[in-house]
Amino acid sequence: MRIISQYILPTVIAATMVLSASAQKVNAPADDRGYVVKVGDQAPDDFTLQLTDGKSVQLKDLRGKVVVLQFTASWCEVCREEMPHLEKDLWQAYKDKGVFLIAVDRDQPMDTVKNFKKTMGMTYPFALDPGADIFGRFADKGAGVTRNVVIDQNGKIAFMTRLYTPEEFNKMLGVIQNLTKS
Repeated sequence: MRIISQYILPTVIAATMVLSASAQKVNAPADDRGYVVKVGDQAPDDFTLQLTDGKSVQLKDLRGKVVVLQFTASWCEVCREEMPHLEKDLWQAYKDKGVFLIAVDRDQPMDTVKNFKKTMGMTYPFALDPGADIFGRFADKGAGVTRNVVIDQNGKIAFMTRLYTPEEFNKMLGVIQNLTKS
């Protein structure tokens, strides 16, 4: 019995601690901004975005471009505040420089999303996110929208925003500018 308590039990306890730590990494909790991914991670890309124009696109098919996923919803006032800046300072400035901006609208029907895009006067693509499943690959589903995820040409997350502030938005533009330099 002494051998078990002296040698085997500590080994079992240590192995349990290692397995527990591994499980925690797999089911990583959201950070303080609600993200379940971090800068430097390979972006989840095993999903298809259904665009409001009837087309669809897979994130992995956009490799070679800088991709900005704007997580939004028509009811989000902060999203509405940010959108004109995304249109002018990001989409219009970078769409011909290898940048693909797409609004991923959280869990709203097609008609609502189309009307939202039209009402806001946005020209960049909008996509549906039924059940917030795409959102949930990047952030905790209980976290709010108004977030942008910048993905580099190799599919790695380069920058993430939360809410809208001119300072963070300008940092995002700086990251995009650096990524698009030849």
